[in-house]
Amino acid sequence: MRIDRLRLLNFRQHEATELEFGAGLTGIVGPNGAGKTTLLEAIAWVMYGMKAARGARDNMRRRNAPPRSRMEVEMEFSLGAHHYRVLRSLNSAQLWQDHNPEPIATSLDTVTERITRLLGMTREEFFNTYFTGQKDLAVMASLSAPQRAQFLSRVLGYERIRLAQDRLKAMRQGSRLKVGVLESALPDARAVAGELDAAANRQRAATEAESSLRLTFDELSARLVAARPHWDKVRATREQLTTLEGERRVAEANSRALGERAERLEDALKDARAAGAKAEELGTRLTQLVVLEAEDATLTEQSREFFRQREAIAQRDAQRSRLSEIDAQLLRLPQTEQLELVHGRAAGLRQRLADVAQQAEELRTSWVRDSADAQSSRKALLAQFNDLTSQRERLAGMGRDGVCPTCARPLGDEFDRVLGLLDRQVEEVKSNGVYYKRRIDQLREQPPELVALEQAREKLEQEGAELASEQARLEVQVAERRSLRAERERLVARLAELESIAGVAASGYDATRHQVVRESVRMLQPLAVEAAGLRSSAARMAELERELEDVVRRRGEADSSLAAVLQAIGALQFDPEAFARAGAEEASATAEHRAAELALVRARGERESADEALGAARRRAEEAELRRRELRDARRAQLLQDELDRALSDLRTDLNQQLRPELSEIASSFLTDLTRGRYDELELNENYEPLLLDDGASKPVISGGEEDVANLALRLAISQMIADRAGQPLSLLVLDEIFGSLDEDRRAAVVELLRSLADRFPQVILITHIDSIRDGFDRVIRVDYDATRGVSDVREEPEGFDGVAA
Repeated sequence: MRIDRLRLLNFRQHEATELEFGAGLTGIVGPNGAGKTTLLEAIAWVMYGMKAARGARDNMRRRNAPPRSRMEVEMEFSLGAHHYRVLRSLNSAQLWQDHNPEPIATSLDTVTERITRLLGMTREEFFNTYFTGQKDLAVMASLSAPQRAQFLSRVLGYERIRLAQDRLKAMRQGSRLKVGVLESALPDARAVAGELDAAANRQRAATEAESSLRLTFDELSARLVAARPHWDKVRATREQLTTLEGERRVAEANSRALGERAERLEDALKDARAAGAKAEELGTRLTQLVVLEAEDATLTEQSREFFRQREAIAQRDAQRSRLSEIDAQLLRLPQTEQLELVHGRAAGLRQRLADVAQQAEELRTSWVRDSADAQSSRKALLAQFNDLTSQRERLAGMGRDGVCPTCARPLGDEFDRVLGLLDRQVEEVKSNGVYYKRRIDQLREQPPELVALEQAREKLEQEGAELASEQARLEVQVAERRSLRAERERLVARLAELESIAGVAASGYDATRHQVVRESVRMLQPLAVEAAGLRSSAARMAELERELEDVVRRRGEADSSLAAVLQAIGALQFDPEAFARAGAEEASATAEHRAAELALVRARGERESADEALGAARRRAEEAELRRRELRDARRAQLLQDELDRALSDLRTDLNQQLRPELSEIASSFLTDLTRGRYDELELNENYEPLLLDDGASKPVISGGEEDVANLALRLAISQMIADRAGQPLSLLVLDEIFGSLDEDRRAAVVELLRSLADRFPQVILITHIDSIRDGFDRVIRVDYDATRGVSDVREEPEGFDGVAA
């Protein structure tokens, strides 16, 4: 793996940092707390997410970043023949391959999982291979001997054997449980065989019984077939007799009904002939009724005209009186022009009121906004003051050995500068707070201009209310005027109609004669009704005569049909006793046949049940055999897993026995280069503690610098072994503040060693606050902290630059 480019946006104290990395030895140099290690944290976070970050996600965004500003880290790296670009923010992540526009992973978890598979390393393995932090050199110093062995086994991949054994242990437990279950569930072989014999005997007996009953059933079926033709013939004769009896009853009822109908028709014919004679008698008396009805119609029309003229005269007088009243009211009501003048005054007043209200609202909004801004600013300054004073008190209490509040590194020589910066910030906050307190007091009362505008608005609102009242009154009166004018127009049109009706000459209507005529018509009308009924009855005589002739003919036909049915009944010669004997014989044969059929069905059911029982017994026998085979297979699997567990245990023992000598040999080669041949052998004892050998003997007391050299050699040896186990070169190596208490000579030796290992570590990134070793780097990246802005300043220094950044 090789890192090509890194970009940080609002990550920790980095506002906008972008770096280009290349091959060789790159030094990231700067004072403590400047943000050097934050660059490595960004690399780990963009690849593995929150598990690789320090602290919680809430404090990862730059402290002074604008609200809702984006925080993200982007990195480009090469792995094998492919180029990758990964971008991660707090809530999203994307991964691209070989400059393709579409990402190959698009979520937080999938990006982490995809990078883990690409590298073939978990986060822990990556940090124990590519990264060596300032606290990781003596990573095993605080561990017990078993914990050191377990740590080395884990980072070198031996722990996978233990994990495999744990999984194998679970499989062995499952195999033992399966064998126990199969043994307990295995049925007794003799019981299974006995059940199978019993089921076969039952099936054989049921088959024989079914065959016997089928013979009986076939014999009774033949008897039933022989008895049914005679019974069918006798039953058909009985059905014919039943049908003829029904026809006889219908013919008798029809003949009787037709006789009764003929008698009724004869009586009706006599009544019709009498009605015709009486109708002729009443006709001579009703000739006067026609003349009287015509005179009554004429007099009725004359009465309608007479009363219509009298009603029109009365309505004309009333309409004239109402028209005079309307004319008087129209003279009192105002004209439309007066209302239009009031409308104009109201519109002007509303415009003046809107202008004044808008001015007052703008002034009030400005006043409220200024007051709220002043209060919120003072509140923010108070919180900032409390935060700054708390930081200063905590920093002053810890002294020069305290840690930077931004990067959690020891301050050292930066202590006085950081403390002075906090004092200046506190004074600036106090000065701003005094200003905003005076500003809040000034804005507590409403401005005089706002008070004057409110008074003017109240006066205009009062004038508007009075004008609105006058406007409403005029609108009501104008609407009343329009209504009265419409009513007057309708009255004038109606008076014209009434004048035309009242001016017609009066007709010679005689009310007394009209009353006499009406009384005469009333007395003669009952006779007219009676005569009409009699004529209607007389008119039916011809119809009744034709209907009577038809009924007499149909009765003769019904009598003939009855005689034919009686003759057919006599010809059948039906014998009830013979019918009963044939029915009993057929019923007996049917009953015996049905009983045989039921017995055969039961026998068939018993045989089918026996077949099922035999099949179930055979399946249980096959299942028992299958379980016996499964038990044999499970026992063989259990033996195989036990043997595999013993083999893995032996393999772990062999690997652990080879671990210390191999690791000691690799570390010794690094130690020789780091100490320029002063020490050439490093050994891990039985407790996995690193020992320096001087002339073949263990050195009992070593200095802090010698301990750091030994730890560094061991750390490089661990990384080399991990790379060897992975089967690929360890192209990237990151070392963060590894020099510790090394003297100048050994620091130079470390740099020379790293440069000489370019074949194994083509890209080395070394982080340090020591400027004196910068000449050994291929390229130098300078990191400083700008306290005034609260951000890290990162720049690449040109080749040959020998100054120190301020």
